[in-house]
Amino acid sequence: MQSRGILLLLLSAATVWAQAPAPSQSLSTPTSEPPVIKSFDASAMDLTADPCTDFYQYACGNWMKNNPIPSDQIIWARFSELIERDRYLLWQDLDAAAKNPQTPLQKQYGDFYAACMDTDTIEKLGLAPIRSSWSEIDRLKSIKGIPALLSRLENQGTPDGFFEFGVSVDEKDSTKQIAELIQGGLSLPDRDYYIVDNSHFATIRDQYAAHMKKMFTLAGDSPDQAAREAAAVMEIETAMAKASTSRTDLRDPEKHYHIYTLAELSSLAPDFDWNVYFRGIGIGRFDSLNVATPDFFKALSGTLASEPLDAWKSYLRWHVLHEQAANLPKAFFDENFDFFQHTLGGQQEPQARWKQCTSLTDGALGEAVGQDWVKQNFPPAAKESMDRLVAALEKALGEDIQGLPWMSDQTKKAAEQKLSMIRNKIGYPEKWRDYSSVKVSRAELIENTHHAAVYERNYEYAKLGKPPDEKEWTMTPPTVNAYYEVSFNDINFPAGILQPPFFDFKADPAVNFGAIGMVIGHEMTHGFDDEGSKYDGNGNLKEWQTAEDRKAFTQRTDCFVHEYDGFLAAPATAGAPAQYVNGHLTLGENTADNGGLRLAYQALLATLAQEGESIDEKIDGFTEAQRYFIGFAQGWCQNVRDAATRRFALIDPHSPGKWRVNGTVQNFDEFGKAFGCRKGQPMVPVNSCRVW
Repeated sequence: MQSRGILLLLLSAATVWAQAPAPSQSLSTPTSEPPVIKSFDASAMDLTADPCTDFYQYACGNWMKNNPIPSDQIIWARFSELIERDRYLLWQDLDAAAKNPQTPLQKQYGDFYAACMDTDTIEKLGLAPIRSSWSEIDRLKSIKGIPALLSRLENQGTPDGFFEFGVSVDEKDSTKQIAELIQGGLSLPDRDYYIVDNSHFATIRDQYAAHMKKMFTLAGDSPDQAAREAAAVMEIETAMAKASTSRTDLRDPEKHYHIYTLAELSSLAPDFDWNVYFRGIGIGRFDSLNVATPDFFKALSGTLASEPLDAWKSYLRWHVLHEQAANLPKAFFDENFDFFQHTLGGQQEPQARWKQCTSLTDGALGEAVGQDWVKQNFPPAAKESMDRLVAALEKALGEDIQGLPWMSDQTKKAAEQKLSMIRNKIGYPEKWRDYSSVKVSRAELIENTHHAAVYERNYEYAKLGKPPDEKEWTMTPPTVNAYYEVSFNDINFPAGILQPPFFDFKADPAVNFGAIGMVIGHEMTHGFDDEGSKYDGNGNLKEWQTAEDRKAFTQRTDCFVHEYDGFLAAPATAGAPAQYVNGHLTLGENTADNGGLRLAYQALLATLAQEGESIDEKIDGFTEAQRYFIGFAQGWCQNVRDAATRRFALIDPHSPGKWRVNGTVQNFDEFGKAFGCRKGQPMVPVNSCRVW
C-alpha cells in the first residue's frame, strides 16, 4: 500500500531538557519532565524580519536562534519537542511496566523494554545472538543454496538485505491483497550514494568501506580479511544500486505495478530459485505477484551468476551484522553510530538509552504499548474536536472542487464522489492487535527483536488473498505523524500528533486550523495530488479525469516542479556542491502542503462566520488571519545539520521546513492580504502556482 505522510522522515528527535550522554555513558532515566509546548508562540517570532520578504524567518527566527540542535540529534524542530514529550510519556508507561506490571500486556512490553535497557547482559552475550545466523551463512555450499538460506534466516527473524517481499493491496483491484517484490539490499541511504560521480559521494563511499572494515575486524576478521569482505559488499551493493529504480520514478504508480506469473518471474531472474524461497518462508499459495521493480531482479539474477560464493557470504554476513549493530555490545554500537549517525547525519552523540529503548519497544509492540498510552493522553474531548475539524475540511474541499476553473463538470463529479468516500481514522485503532504469540525474554534483546520481526512478517503474510482490513493502522498511537492511504482512500491521524503545537482543542480556531487543520487538508489533498489523483474512490489505479482535465492538471503540477526546483536546500561547501529541492520527488508533498493551506483557511472562514466572528479580529495584537498563518508556519520551525540536510534532499519527499512555509504562502493570495504585502515582493510573486 502507498502511504502519503505529513512528516514521514522524522528520524531521531532530541530532548532539550536532558542532553544525551557521551558515548561512554548511558542515562537510564530522564532527568526531568519535558516542557509545556505552546500552540502559538509569539516569543518564537523575529519581529524585525519582514513577513512579506521571508515569512519563515518572521514566524520562526527567534525559535531557530534560541533552539540549537541538541548533541543527540540531527534535526531539532517544534515537532521534535512533541516527539520528545510523547516519548517521555510513553517511557513512563514502559518503565512502570518493567518494574511492576499489572497486566499480561504490561509484562510483555515491560520485559521487552527491560531487555533493551540491560546493557550488562548485552555486553556479556557479545556476538552470540547473531552467531547462529553467521553459521548458517558459513555452511552455504553454492549460489544455488541462497534462496533456501534466505528463507531460513527470515524464519528466524534475521534481516538478510536481498530485497523486500511482502503482501500489499492490489493497486488495480483494491478488494484483494497480493504478493509483492520490490528492490532492496542497500545499506547507504539511496542509490545515488553508490553511483553519483563526485568528490562528496566518493568520500562517503571511502568512509563506508572503512566502516565495514572496522565492523568486520571487531567481529574477529584479520585486517586483510575485513578489507576483502568490505570490498565484496561494496561491489554487490553497487551493482544493486545501479539496477535500482530512482525514488522519483517510483512515485509513478504505473512504474511500480508489474504483474508476473511465477513462471514469468523465474524467466526474469532465473539464477534465483523462487519456488524454493517461497516454500521456505511458509507463505500461502499464489500464482502471480507484483514485481514492482523488474529491472532490479533481472540484474540481481545476473549478479548472482557473476559474483563468487565468498562474496555473497560476505554480503550476507554484513547485513546480519549491520541490521543488529545498534543492539550489539558497545564497541559495535559506537562504530555503527560513528558512521551512520555522525558521518552521514552530523549527530554528535548517541541518544540516552531510555530514548533508544522506548522507541524500539514502540516499534516492535506498538499497539500493545499504545493501548495504555491513549487512555491517559488522548481524552474524548480531543477526538470530538478533531471530528469537527475534519468535517469542516471535507466541506471546504467539496466547495474548492466546485470552484476550480480548470476542471470540467464531468471530472468535478468524479472528484466529489472520491471525496465522499474518504474514511477518517482518528487517534487509535478500533480493534487492537493481539501480540500474545510474541515470545519476550527479559534478558535477550536481539532474540526479542527477531520474535517481533517474525510476528510482523507472519501478520503480513496472513493477509495474502484476503480482502483488506479498512480499519487497520500502519502507525502506532504515540506517533507524531499523519498519513493518507491511497488503497483505502482514508486519512489517518495518530493520537501522538494531536497535541500542541499541532492541535490544542482549547486554542482559538485560527491557530488550530493553521496547524492541525493544514495537516488534515494536506492528507485530504494527497488523494488528489499527482499520485493520488490516479486512484479512484475505491483505491484502484484508474483514471477518473478527462484527458483534457488531466492535461490541465499536469500543467499545474509542472508549475510546482519548476518552482520548488529553484529552492536551495543546502549551499555549496568546500566538500560538497549546492543541493536544491527536487521538485519531482517532492511534488506530492508540495501539492498537499499548498492544497492543505488553502482548504484549512476556507474552513476557518466558514467556522468564524458560524460563530459570528471576523477573520480581522485581533488576539494579542495579531488578526485571526495572521494567527492562522503564524500557527501554520510555527509547526515547521527547525534547525538541521548540514549533513542531514543533504541526505534529506536526496531521499525525503518533503521539502525543507523553510520551503514548506515560504513555498506555500507565496502561492496563496490571502497571505499577502493578511500581512499587507505588495505584489512583486518575495512572498507575493507576480506568478504563482495552484492545483487545488
